[in-house]
Amino acid sequence: MIDQNDDPDDTGRLNQALEMLHFGFRAITAHPDEQLRALGYSRVHHRILYFVGRNPGCSVSELLGIMRVSKQYLNRPLRQLIEDGYIQSRQDTRDRRVKRLRLTPKGRRLEEKLTGEQRARLAEVFEKAGPKAEAGWRRVMALLGAGEWGA
Repeated sequence: MIDQNDDPDDTGRLNQALEMLHFGFRAITAHPDEQLRALGYSRVHHRILYFVGRNPGCSVSELLGIMRVSKQYLNRPLRQLIEDGYIQSRQDTRDRRVKRLRLTPKGRRLEEKLTGEQRARLAEVFEKAGPKAEAGWRRVMALLGAGEWGA
């Protein structure tokens, strides 16, 4: 890694932060990615399972907004998950044009297997880092996720 003290304009410090973000994300996604590959799936399938699991009964349109992705990005993997029995898609009782999404029991098991491991890893790391470090990490990630870092 780059020694941040050797760079007066902070490029090294920022590069180090980017490297840490990259390697941290890789570490937390590596094993779930292997499990997904064994099923013929990718990380987007996991993201769909995760967000449908956190938002049962959401419409496809609502899922697009939650995930902040395009319909094209979501279409194929969502269709695969439905066809393979991980997600249930049912017409809304009030508006037949709307499809409501829920994890099936099979989908809940897979999502828990994939995400449960990630939660356990985060819990372990947060315990080691302490509450102040966790609060700082959450603040940084919230700002990045909200896009509040640029105009």
